Amino acid sequence: MKGIIYLLTILFSLGVMAKPWQTEKIVSGLNVPWGMAVIDNQRILVTERHGRLGILNLASSNYQNIFEFPNVSPIGQGGLLDVARSPFADQHYYFTYSRDTGESIETVLAIGKLVNEQIVELKDLFVTQSGASSGRHFGSRIAFDDQYVYFSVGDRGERANGQDLNTHAGSILRLLPDGSIPAGNPFHAPKESANAIWSYGHRNPQGLYYDNGSQQLWSVEHGPRGGDEVNIIEKGSNYGWPITSHGKEYWGPIKVGEAEEMEGIQSPKYVYVPSIAPSSLVVYRGKNYPELNNALLMGSLKFTHINVVHWQQGQPYKEQRIAGELGERVRSLLVTPDDKILFSTDSGNIYYLLPRTE
Repeated sequence: MKGIIYLLTILFSLGVMAKPWQTEKIVSGLNVPWGMAVIDNQRILVTERHGRLGILNLASSNYQNIFEFPNVSPIGQGGLLDVARSPFADQHYYFTYSRDTGESIETVLAIGKLVNEQIVELKDLFVTQSGASSGRHFGSRIAFDDQYVYFSVGDRGERANGQDLNTHAGSILRLLPDGSIPAGNPFHAPKESANAIWSYGHRNPQGLYYDNGSQQLWSVEHGPRGGDEVNIIEKGSNYGWPITSHGKEYWGPIKVGEAEEMEGIQSPKYVYVPSIAPSSLVVYRGKNYPELNNALLMGSLKFTHINVVHWQQGQPYKEQRIAGELGERVRSLLVTPDDKILFSTDSGNIYYLLPRTE
């Protein structure tokens, strides 16, 4: 009898015997809805990767294109990427996108104001020095604490960038709300690029979230073939890429890097082997989905589900994979002010995750 109870406990912890999660499609037909941000309880702002910006009314499912973002280079993995509502100025939104500067393609942070369902006063705040001609590994998500803007930049497909403080590639940057560099940033060098860097040694962080509950900045990034990492981002820390990695080369069973962990390098809090290809990250703290409270939610592109990691006393103890029945590459996650979880997919859909009922 004890053995049966133990087996049932394991099955429940893995979600095997749990009732499947239900979803509701709100809109379809978009072009890779990459980022979402709250306008109010009924409307969200949505970025489409090819450069279009739209407003989705959650009550009516009406979607309205409102703006064509200028200067977007939707090459490879680039395009119009994240959007985040500013906590520092009413009606203002931050955006990240890839832009051809004439010399290279850069990840750029911009800001604009939403007035009468139009974007006005749009301007680039920070053009990174991460340039490459390839269309790989731009990042890029945006997060805020009570004073600063953080955004991530991928290594642009060039591994050495992860350990090079002379480039913004492979790093998470910290800026003041106006795009200037805070005096308290950890690195200072004659070449200005280092001054904006908050952490480095990243491969392609496509999830970034500041959790007010724990006052911690969380990140999730793509590993190579295996080795996706969940990290807590700390000032001036090195996260190892490409010196340390839990992944393997794409072309064979050879490990990437010198070791999985190394002294002086921050080890990940959670690792995925094989890779789930994570995109977007939220820490859910609410009542509408009690089973998910205090958990990390990540989109999985490769295995087409929402990945849930539960934590206890600072340690992961359970993983769930939900909404996998859709077979959709989950690109972005958003928790609305009225405690609803929304997610977008690369096929152009936005869904509402329905709370489970007994």
